[in-house]
Amino acid sequence: MARARTVSPLVEPARARKGHTAASRRAALERLEWLANIMDTAVVLPGNIRIGADAVIGLLPGIGDAVTTGISLWIVKEAHALGIPKHVLTRMAGNVAVDALTGLVPLFGDAFDVFWRANRRNVKLLREHFEREGSL
Repeated sequence: MARARTVSPLVEPARARKGHTAASRRAALERLEWLANIMDTAVVLPGNIRIGADAVIGLLPGIGDAVTTGISLWIVKEAHALGIPKHVLTRMAGNVAVDALTGLVPLFGDAFDVFWRANRRNVKLLREHFEREGSL
Protein backbone atom coordinates (compact mmCIF):
# COMPACT_ATOMS: atom_id res chain seq x y z
CA MET A 1 0.00 0.00 0.00
CA ALA A 2 1.52 3.33 -1.04
CA ARG A 3 1.66 6.13 1.48
CA ALA A 4 0.18 9.46 0.49
CA ARG A 5 2.68 12.28 0.63
CA THR A 6 1.75 15.74 1.72
CA VAL A 7 3.40 18.51 -0.22
CA SER A 8 3.95 22.06 0.91
CA PRO A 9 2.03 24.60 -1.19
CA LEU A 10 5.36 26.41 -1.68
CA VAL A 11 6.87 23.35 -3.37
CA GLU A 12 3.94 22.06 -5.42
CA PRO A 13 4.09 24.56 -8.35
CA ALA A 14 7.69 23.61 -9.10
CA ARG A 15 6.71 20.02 -9.86
CA ALA A 16 5.10 20.48 -13.25
CA ARG A 17 6.95 22.42 -15.92
CA LYS A 18 4.26 22.22 -18.55
CA GLY A 19 0.60 22.91 -18.30
CA HIS A 20 0.84 26.12 -16.30
CA THR A 21 -2.25 28.20 -16.68
CA ALA A 22 -2.37 31.97 -16.37
CA ALA A 23 -3.94 31.47 -12.94
CA SER A 24 -1.18 29.15 -11.76
CA ARG A 25 1.50 31.55 -13.03
CA ARG A 26 -0.22 34.44 -11.25
CA ALA A 27 -0.40 32.42 -8.05
CA ALA A 28 3.28 31.44 -8.29
CA LEU A 29 4.26 35.03 -9.01
CA GLU A 30 2.26 36.32 -6.04
CA ARG A 31 3.91 33.74 -3.78
CA LEU A 32 7.38 34.69 -5.05
CA GLU A 33 6.63 38.41 -4.69
CA TRP A 34 5.57 37.81 -1.09
CA LEU A 35 8.82 35.96 -0.39
CA ALA A 36 10.91 38.65 -2.14
CA ASN A 37 9.22 41.37 -0.08
CA ILE A 38 9.92 39.49 3.16
CA MET A 39 13.54 38.95 2.14
CA ASP A 40 14.26 42.47 0.83
CA THR A 41 11.83 45.14 2.09
CA ALA A 42 9.72 43.87 5.00
CA VAL A 43 10.67 46.50 7.60
CA VAL A 44 10.77 50.28 7.27
CA LEU A 45 13.50 52.00 9.31
CA PRO A 46 13.61 55.68 10.19
CA GLY A 47 14.51 57.72 7.13
CA ASN A 48 12.21 55.50 5.03
CA ILE A 49 14.93 52.86 4.52
CA ARG A 50 13.46 49.42 3.88
CA ILE A 51 15.28 46.27 4.93
CA GLY A 52 14.30 42.65 4.89
CA ALA A 53 15.24 39.30 6.31
CA ASP A 54 18.12 39.03 3.81
CA ALA A 55 20.00 41.91 5.45
CA VAL A 56 19.27 40.70 8.98
CA ILE A 57 20.05 36.99 8.42
CA GLY A 58 23.16 38.01 6.47
CA LEU A 59 24.59 39.45 9.68
CA LEU A 60 25.03 35.93 11.09
CA PRO A 61 28.70 35.06 10.63
CA GLY A 62 29.40 32.19 8.27
CA ILE A 63 25.95 30.78 7.72
CA GLY A 64 23.80 33.90 7.22
CA ASP A 65 24.80 34.59 3.63
CA ALA A 66 24.62 30.89 2.75
CA VAL A 67 21.03 30.73 4.00
CA THR A 68 19.93 33.87 2.16
CA THR A 69 21.68 32.76 -1.04
CA GLY A 70 19.84 29.44 -0.80
CA ILE A 71 16.50 31.23 -0.54
CA SER A 72 17.40 33.48 -3.48
CA LEU A 73 18.36 30.44 -5.56
CA TRP A 74 15.03 28.83 -4.70
CA ILE A 75 13.30 31.78 -6.41
CA VAL A 76 15.46 31.14 -9.51
CA LYS A 77 14.56 27.43 -9.35
CA GLU A 78 10.87 28.30 -9.24
CA ALA A 79 11.32 30.56 -12.27
CA HIS A 80 12.97 27.66 -14.10
CA ALA A 81 10.07 25.40 -13.17
CA LEU A 82 7.68 27.98 -14.64
CA GLY A 83 9.48 27.70 -17.97
CA ILE A 84 11.37 30.99 -17.98
CA PRO A 85 13.94 31.16 -20.83
CA LYS A 86 17.65 30.77 -20.19
CA HIS A 87 18.54 34.42 -20.81
CA VAL A 88 16.18 35.54 -18.03
CA LEU A 89 17.40 32.77 -15.72
CA THR A 90 20.99 33.87 -16.40
CA ARG A 91 20.18 37.45 -15.38
CA MET A 92 18.44 36.16 -12.26
CA ALA A 93 21.41 33.97 -11.35
CA GLY A 94 23.70 36.96 -11.93
CA ASN A 95 21.68 39.03 -9.44
CA VAL A 96 22.02 36.26 -6.87
CA ALA A 97 25.77 35.93 -7.58
CA VAL A 98 26.34 39.67 -7.07
CA ASP A 99 24.39 39.49 -3.81
CA ALA A 100 26.29 36.41 -2.61
CA LEU A 101 29.75 37.65 -3.55
CA THR A 102 29.32 41.07 -1.98
CA GLY A 103 27.89 39.36 1.09
CA LEU A 104 31.31 37.81 1.66
CA VAL A 105 32.73 41.25 2.52
CA PRO A 106 31.97 41.98 6.19
CA LEU A 107 29.71 44.98 6.83
CA PHE A 108 29.95 46.27 3.22
CA GLY A 109 28.06 43.20 2.02
CA ASP A 110 25.37 43.69 4.65
CA ALA A 111 24.93 47.35 3.69
CA PHE A 112 24.90 46.38 0.01
CA ASP A 113 22.06 43.90 0.69
CA VAL A 114 19.83 46.77 1.80
CA PHE A 115 20.13 48.50 -1.57
CA TRP A 116 20.69 45.67 -4.10
CA ARG A 117 17.52 43.67 -3.35
CA ALA A 118 18.31 40.72 -5.61
CA ASN A 119 15.06 38.90 -4.83
CA ARG A 120 12.85 41.83 -5.80
CA ARG A 121 14.93 42.34 -8.96
CA ASN A 122 14.44 38.69 -9.87
CA VAL A 123 10.71 38.69 -9.29
CA LYS A 124 10.47 41.88 -11.38
CA LEU A 125 12.30 40.08 -14.22
CA LEU A 126 9.88 37.18 -13.88
CA ARG A 127 6.82 39.47 -13.95
CA GLU A 128 8.15 41.44 -16.93
CA HIS A 129 8.74 38.21 -18.87
CA PHE A 130 5.21 36.96 -18.22
CA GLU A 131 3.72 40.35 -19.15
CA ARG A 132 5.74 40.54 -22.41
CA GLU A 133 4.69 36.98 -23.21
CA GLY A 134 1.07 37.78 -22.35
CA SER A 135 0.80 34.74 -20.13
CA LEU A 136 -0.44 36.28 -16.90
